[in-house]
Amino acid sequence: MENATEVSVFILLGLTSTPELQLPLFAVFLLIYLITVTGNLGMVMVILLDPRLHTPMYFFLSNLSLVDFCSSSTVTPKVLAGLVTDDKLIPYNACAAQMFFFVFFATAESYLLTSMAYDRFVAVCKPLHYPVIMTRTVCAHLAMGSYSSGFMTAAVEAGDTFCLPFCVTSVVHHFFSDVPAVMTLACSDKHINELIVVFLASIHVIFALVVILISYLLIFITISKMCSGEGVKKALFTCISHLTAVSLFYGTATIMYLQPSSSHSMDTDKVASVFYTMVIPMLNPLVYSLRNKEVKSAFQKVVVHTKLSLRFGVDSGGGTSTV
Repeated sequence: MENATEVSVFILLGLTSTPELQLPLFAVFLLIYLITVTGNLGMVMVILLDPRLHTPMYFFLSNLSLVDFCSSSTVTPKVLAGLVTDDKLIPYNACAAQMFFFVFFATAESYLLTSMAYDRFVAVCKPLHYPVIMTRTVCAHLAMGSYSSGFMTAAVEAGDTFCLPFCVTSVVHHFFSDVPAVMTLACSDKHINELIVVFLASIHVIFALVVILISYLLIFITISKMCSGEGVKKALFTCISHLTAVSLFYGTATIMYLQPSSSHSMDTDKVASVFYTMVIPMLNPLVYSLRNKEVKSAFQKVVVHTKLSLRFGVDSGGGTSTV
């Protein structure tokens, strides 16, 4: 990085400058974050502890839950701290790190959603070949490919942004270090840098959406040939839930990244960003897993086992257990 910068810290304006709204927003976002942490880490724990859930579908769900937890934790704690302490400063290196990890986890989630769509396609359209196609090796390769794509994209976009000189202002009109919001602060020609970001986002979004849409098109064709009404209902419910989450995720990503910075509205960007940084990670466990009977059964089993362990532990420790 030969371009010298005079900026050592950035100022995040946050979601609102109205003092009356800061405490209510803090309460809402804290509740959302607690639900996100509990839901996603609880999902990972339940899937790991129950051997019945050691299948490709739940393997991808556990990875998605882990990514959602990490993605939300990259942004939300700083937002909460800013609402309480009114501390809007973020160091230059911390800003770059937050941008890197956010892009990393967002890209990884995009490809995990794609992998889940492919997994459902194989399960519905090729059920007899499912154990042969979706092996542990294939699932591991799909997961590693998702994380590798996230790492490479984050490295390129963060490097592409922070190679620019920031010498005019350090005020970021956002509540976290998002690529478009930070790039607008550069005091040199950033046209090529913007094209790189739009190109990468376009490639990822178009590829992922094409795979997802083709997978579900083939799924719907297969469902239309089913004779069992219960099977059709169950498959449609799964597809609608997944497509709803996909629409939310890619809809907000399109608003944020598939347009030049000159077309961005900061207020619109903030609303969209709240969805994909806080709301979607909270909803994903509900959309994908918590309404699933197998996950509910596994969760109840873990809770009962934990209660019994605590009970016998207390009885043993207190000397009240009998033989």
